[in-house]
Amino acid sequence: MSPREAHALRKLEADEARLDGKLDGKLDGKLDGKLDGKYVGDRAARRTNQSLREVFAEFWHHPSPYLLATCLLAAVTGRVLAGPGSWWELLVPLGLVAVLPVVEWLVHVFILHWRPRRVAGLTLDPLLARKHRAHHASPREIPLVFIPWQAQLWLASAWTGLAWLVTPSTTAMFTLLVTIYTIKSGYEWTHYLLHSDYRPKSAYYRAIWRNHRLHHYKSEHYWFTVTSAGTADRVFGTAPDPASVPTSPTVRRLHDLDL
Repeated sequence: MSPREAHALRKLEADEARLDGKLDGKLDGKLDGKLDGKYVGDRAARRTNQSLREVFAEFWHHPSPYLLATCLLAAVTGRVLAGPGSWWELLVPLGLVAVLPVVEWLVHVFILHWRPRRVAGLTLDPLLARKHRAHHASPREIPLVFIPWQAQLWLASAWTGLAWLVTPSTTAMFTLLVTIYTIKSGYEWTHYLLHSDYRPKSAYYRAIWRNHRLHHYKSEHYWFTVTSAGTADRVFGTAPDPASVPTSPTVRRLHDLDL
C-alpha cells in the first residue's frame, strides 16, 4: 500500500471515528495537520465537532451566500408583484427537485471535472473547473467550497435569460427563478456543511456525508452527487462498493494536473 493510499484509509477511518465521537482532538490534529501536509497538501486548519450554530455563522462569512440570497429575494419579490399564476406552476419546483440528482451528476462530471483541452491553439480551462481542482487539492479550505463569485455574477444573467425564454408568462418565469435559487442555495449550504466540522446527526445526512467523503478521499471517479446519496450515482454506475475501489492516486490532483 502506497503512503497516499494508507493516508486516505486513515482519513476515512478517522472521519468515521469522528462521527461516532471516538476520535480525540490530539489524534485528529495529527491526522489533519502532519499527514495532510506530507501527502496531500492541506493548508486549512481543522476544528472538530462544531455545532450547527457555529457552522451557520461561518457560512455567512463568505460572498456566495449573500449573492444567492440577493438573487432569491429579487426572484421572490418579482413573483409576488407578478400576481397570481397558473396551477401548473406548482409542477416547476416538483420537477426540478426530481431531476436535481441527475443535474448534479452531469455538472460534476462534465463541467467541474472538465479536463483542459487545446482547441484551435487555445486552452479551454473554465474557471469552475480550475476552482474545482483547487477544491479537490484542499477540500477543507472552506473558501474553495463555494461557487466562485465571478461565476455567480454571470450565472444570474444566464438564469434570468433562460427563464424568460422557456416560460410562457411572467409569473412562470419568476416561479422558475425562485425554484432555481432555492435549489442553488440548498446545494451551496449542503456542500459547505459537508466540508465543515459539523457532525452528522441523522442517518440520511450521514449517508450523504460519507458519499462525499469517498469522492474526496477514495476516488474522484465515483460518488458525484452532493445533496443526495445512491440516486444518480446508482443510475449511472458510479456508486460501487467502496471496498472494491482502489484509492485513486489523483483523488487530490485531478487529471494529474498542477493547479
